[in-house]
Amino acid sequence: MEISSISRNPRPFFSSSKESLLFKRVKLSSWNQHLVSISLNSRTAQPLLGRYSSLVQKENPLKLICCQRRELPVLEASSMDEIFDTLAERLLPTPAVASNPNAKHIVGLAGPPGAGKSTLAVEVMQRINKLWPQKARSFDSQVKPPDVAIVIPMDGFHLYRSQLDAMENPEEAHARRGAPWTFDPMLLLNCLNNLRDQGSVYAPSFDHGVGDPIEDDIFVSLQHKLIIVEGNYLLLEEGVWKEISSIFDEKWFIDVDLDTAMQRVLKRHISTGKPHDVAQLRIDYNDRPNAELIMTSKKNADLVIRSIDL
Repeated sequence: MEISSISRNPRPFFSSSKESLLFKRVKLSSWNQHLVSISLNSRTAQPLLGRYSSLVQKENPLKLICCQRRELPVLEASSMDEIFDTLAERLLPTPAVASNPNAKHIVGLAGPPGAGKSTLAVEVMQRINKLWPQKARSFDSQVKPPDVAIVIPMDGFHLYRSQLDAMENPEEAHARRGAPWTFDPMLLLNCLNNLRDQGSVYAPSFDHGVGDPIEDDIFVSLQHKLIIVEGNYLLLEEGVWKEISSIFDEKWFIDVDLDTAMQRVLKRHISTGKPHDVAQLRIDYNDRPNAELIMTSKKNADLVIRSIDL
């Protein structure tokens, strides 16, 4: 049985054995490096790290996690900052990869509302772009090198309010905004396919003040080598969503207790001016059902990230 680092079109990392698996947090190898395999003794379930033992962070003891039919690698730490740092270091491209005009690594980041997707995506992106000048020492110290990482939020692919108005039941459409059918997944699929084929693309953002997407607001250029696409439904298996999921080089899922997530969403609603009872009604009617659907897609991830309160 082997644990492999994440790769293009990844396959399950674990066999179907029901033996226990010792796994705390193995330092994730970079996406542009060779794969590193860590074998596990099938009889004792002890890791046979051999010459790769340096990959295990010795300050973090191994933790027992029960292995089921397909156990997912889990990244957990004492703080979200540690998680941000670990992911950024893993994704940071080498100078050779960053200088390759055809190199693109697209990460799909999913999770329920309140999991912290947007925060994680932006924090990892900022860390990569901050670390990049240190790695690419060929740049003039007086010249700011171009960013190599960028985020595409799925919020930009919401249907416009005018499109919701044109539906058979506009009141229901607005009340359920945020459900899968209130997005335009085909537009997102075309955007990602164009990015793969052409190396650059314009993507929409979302204006929360206006409540509508802003077309062509995000420019992903040839210089961007690492793209994080974040959104609720990126790992669903139904219809166009499954085609979207197949485009990603890596698929991440932020795992969080649903009650905790809904408390975060409640605070978010209240901060925008909604009365407490109205905010709670929206959670019960829309946010929690959406979150429960999203949680079913966790099994399709390559890496599960444990969300913790800041």
